[in-house]
Amino acid sequence: MEDDAGRRTRSLIERKQAFAERQAARGKGVFAGVAPMGSGPPNRHGMPRLPVGQREVKKWPVLDLGDTPDIPTERWQLRVDGLCEAPRTYSWDEFMDLPQTLDVSDFHCVTTWSRMDNRWVGVRFADLAERARPLPEARFVLIEASDIAPGTQTPYTTNLALEEAMLPDALLVHTWEGKPLPREHGGPVRMITPQLYAWKGAKWIKRITFSAVDRPGFWEVRGYSNTAYPWFDDRYSRE
Repeated sequence: MEDDAGRRTRSLIERKQAFAERQAARGKGVFAGVAPMGSGPPNRHGMPRLPVGQREVKKWPVLDLGDTPDIPTERWQLRVDGLCEAPRTYSWDEFMDLPQTLDVSDFHCVTTWSRMDNRWVGVRFADLAERARPLPEARFVLIEASDIAPGTQTPYTTNLALEEAMLPDALLVHTWEGKPLPREHGGPVRMITPQLYAWKGAKWIKRITFSAVDRPGFWEVRGYSNTAYPWFDDRYSRE
């Protein structure tokens, strides 16, 4: 039986889906201009520091589907498969033996807040892909997480164009602000996508699948954008 927390989470998801559908119907999901929009000095990518429609926060809010997996590092695994020459399952020790990258980047949530200057340590997606060797026809990736959508047996997923996942600041991070990534924020490992809205970086990541087909993820099939570009207010589906 579904408990009160599950019902509240399901209600929240349904409200967000309905809101996305209304916004898309009004044309809010269409890029509002040909130039990037926002405020502040340019960031390292030449975009305005704060994307359009965002407000800066100091704390890191917690948003999830109501399921917060507890995954000890000794049981953690990451499967990399699909259209690649060298599929592999990484243990925690094997993952930590990969080249580690320290990066400072901003985190933009589709719910209109941004937390700036986060200090991360993790593995570049591009470094994982280099070892997996995607086939030429692999143009997309599907990211699967360990959390389960309420009322289902379906894990959270999100999709990315391979070229977006290969950006140098797209990381699978295990450390935030000098400490292990907190469980509520996706620890022990989550993906971050600083040049896209943050839902494209799944918490509690467990699988990366290279694909020739773009398979929409959990929020993408519920009215949210497939591309998720913050500087174009690209929050909702344009279809």
